[in-house]
Amino acid sequence: MIRFVLSFFGSIFSWLTIGAVFAALTVGGIFWMYSRDLPSHEQLANYTPKTISRIYSGEGRMMDEFAVERRIFTPIEEVPDIVKWAFISAEDKNFYLHKGYDARGIAAAVVEAVKTRGQNVRGASTITQQVMKNFLLSGDRKIERKIKELILATRLEETLTKDKILELYLNEIFLGQNSYGVAAAAQTYFNKTLGELAPHEAAMLAAMPQAPSKYHPVTAKERVTERRNYVLREMWQNGHIDEATYVAEKDLPLRSVQNGDFPAFKDSLPPRDYFTDEIRRQLSASFGEEEFFGGGLSIRATIDPDMQVVAAAALREALENYDRNLGIWRGTRKTIPAEQLESEEAWRAALAALKVPRDIAGWYPAVVLKLGENDARIGIEGIEDDEDGHWIQAKDVQWARKRQADGRLGPKAKRASDLLSVGDVVLVRAVTSDEDGSFIRWSLRQVPEIQGAFMAMDVHNGRVLAMQGGFSYQSSVFNRATQAQRQPGSSFKPFVYAAALDSGFSPATIVVDAPIEVDTPQGLWRPKNASNKFYGPAPLRTGIEQSRNLMTVRVAQEIGMQTVAVYAERFGVYSPMKPFLANALGSQETTLFKMVAAYAMFANGGERVEPTLVDRVQDRWGRTVYRHDQRTCEDCRLASLDPGVAPLITSNRERVMDAITAYQLTSMMEGVVQRGTARGLNLPVPIAGKTGTTNDAKDVWFVGFSSNIVAGCYIGYDQPRSLGRASGGGTCAPVFQSFMEEAIKKYGGGKFKVPPGGHFIKINRFTGERLPDDAMGDFVVAEYFRDDFVPIFGLGAMVDGGFGMGQNLPLFAQGETDDAETAVVTSTGEKKVIPKKADFGTVSSGGLY
Repeated sequence: MIRFVLSFFGSIFSWLTIGAVFAALTVGGIFWMYSRDLPSHEQLANYTPKTISRIYSGEGRMMDEFAVERRIFTPIEEVPDIVKWAFISAEDKNFYLHKGYDARGIAAAVVEAVKTRGQNVRGASTITQQVMKNFLLSGDRKIERKIKELILATRLEETLTKDKILELYLNEIFLGQNSYGVAAAAQTYFNKTLGELAPHEAAMLAAMPQAPSKYHPVTAKERVTERRNYVLREMWQNGHIDEATYVAEKDLPLRSVQNGDFPAFKDSLPPRDYFTDEIRRQLSASFGEEEFFGGGLSIRATIDPDMQVVAAAALREALENYDRNLGIWRGTRKTIPAEQLESEEAWRAALAALKVPRDIAGWYPAVVLKLGENDARIGIEGIEDDEDGHWIQAKDVQWARKRQADGRLGPKAKRASDLLSVGDVVLVRAVTSDEDGSFIRWSLRQVPEIQGAFMAMDVHNGRVLAMQGGFSYQSSVFNRATQAQRQPGSSFKPFVYAAALDSGFSPATIVVDAPIEVDTPQGLWRPKNASNKFYGPAPLRTGIEQSRNLMTVRVAQEIGMQTVAVYAERFGVYSPMKPFLANALGSQETTLFKMVAAYAMFANGGERVEPTLVDRVQDRWGRTVYRHDQRTCEDCRLASLDPGVAPLITSNRERVMDAITAYQLTSMMEGVVQRGTARGLNLPVPIAGKTGTTNDAKDVWFVGFSSNIVAGCYIGYDQPRSLGRASGGGTCAPVFQSFMEEAIKKYGGGKFKVPPGGHFIKINRFTGERLPDDAMGDFVVAEYFRDDFVPIFGLGAMVDGGFGMGQNLPLFAQGETDDAETAVVTSTGEKKVIPKKADFGTVSSGGLY
């Protein structure tokens, strides 16, 4: 009997032993099978997560940030203990005890799943396993993935320290609201750094990994609070906070940025604008989008924030003045339904949800709530209603007409209801007293249909100080300073004259201003001056000061358009330039960005400068990967310099034009400002520049410079059409004036530097004749000539470009007006009268002025 019992139990033991061996072999086989072809865990030792790239101004103030995954990498040494223990208590309380997996946790999860018949399947993954899932595996709930997790977690524990694994976890974990990692989440939910978090705030963050898409502090406030308090209880029971702290913290209300308890971090940043978006566009092309949006780059921008504000205001004022003078009301073309106007809470929510520009200083979105007999009551975003309400008065709408349903313009408005309807969304600004700034009334505004761009940069190093690519970035993100291809018109002429000065011309060279006919495949091209008149022989200086098209065409013909094209390409205006004669008048399109950069080379004496929006770029480790200024400072390593001695800076920049040529051209362009097409400018330092107005005034330009700053403006419709009587001098030059008034206060300016190797000779600016050294008068101008150049004065040095003086058309002498009509004899012998501003039927590519 005993033998039988022993034999029975022996058999059972044998079978159990065999079963255990087979089970072990089976488990081992499964683990061996799944361990093949697993991703390498060793790459985690060199963890470089996607992190935020940030743009800073020169003063170190953050301007903007770009990221696909909003993450701020934080080394584990900088993570406060309260944050570490909150996540460990919530996700893996035995983290510092196990070897990658928690057997007791797995067993408890299996028991709970069995008890609930699969209804409640909770995870038993350790932090180490979650790291492997987040980095190397998918998130699907399959047994194969769990097996791989266990294998990789065990391997990772043998490779990295516990603190390093925790660092990976706390920086990689997704916590909702596009926040990756605890540092970004602390900023998103509380606008705090990790060191500023209270225990209940750290516990709320630790509650998020379980279901970040469901645990929203507003829509799931109760659920988040319950989970937060669970984490606090675990922290207390695990000995990381005391009971008093637990009791106090769990009773605190759930507070967050999303609930309006803290200001949002993004509210501290200025609105995204053309400048930072252009940096994004350029650096994404240079470094690649993946590196820019995820490389954690630190970008130091060249922008001067004060000058950017001035530039934006100057351009907006010009665009709005032009638009308002047209007197056509368009509004925002957005409305709010009547049922949402019944309560203040409803219309404020509806207004806040609408996409209207909010980046225009002093402008507010508003909605029309009620129409009175003459006025309209409005509700204004961000402005509390008072007892009397806010109103648009009748006198504030009487400048405009509304376009009717049939497309025709209605009569001028007499009362608010002539323009507005209840529910209309409008833009308004406060009109204040010039004397004491007191409020007067609310005024209707609208984003102009006409657009434009403005840009300013340092002439010596190419640093772009300000860039405004349109009226409002939030209204239109298209950057017209860098992306809009427009005809520069006469603002291109300085490059023709630069080529001429380097081809044997002097400022006193006489050029014929007379009719020209050019036979083209499109027909006969007859370029004209803006006045439709012809002025006979005149010095080269007059051609640029008075923007004479016919003189410019003759100069281009004389030196050859290939020569002009070489100069334009050397200065970066075109790449390539088509050598058609009409292009001498600026008919080929380019960008404001290129034109301003090219003018900087006139201002600095002919040295190449590359325009840049970025001074320096550093990678996530602080290493400089790009620096714009490549000049060498010879003395910067010295401990000190003698008093009054500046450090020696060596420049190896390419010279794109002769320094004397640059000065001659600058002097001629000073004449444009003093007595030419930009004579309306009035600034306290010497200014040189050139206006530009294309055929039918579809684009108007002005680009000018002082000894330190170059700035340019263009204005025109995005779909080009005539601006009427607008001109570069009358429309764009005032933008330059407004900007430079402030820029000169900050950056100064002085006389343009005269290069060595030349001498001054006084000439008659009307006839080109040489004058005595003591000659005085408004007809006298001192021209700079090279020492080795023997000038020929007067008609002995006359240039006609091979076209001759012209036949049958009268020439106009000094002193005659430009206002009278012109009588001409046509090629068929008929007499015709050409009215002022007539068009000679030029081909579309020419006839600019």
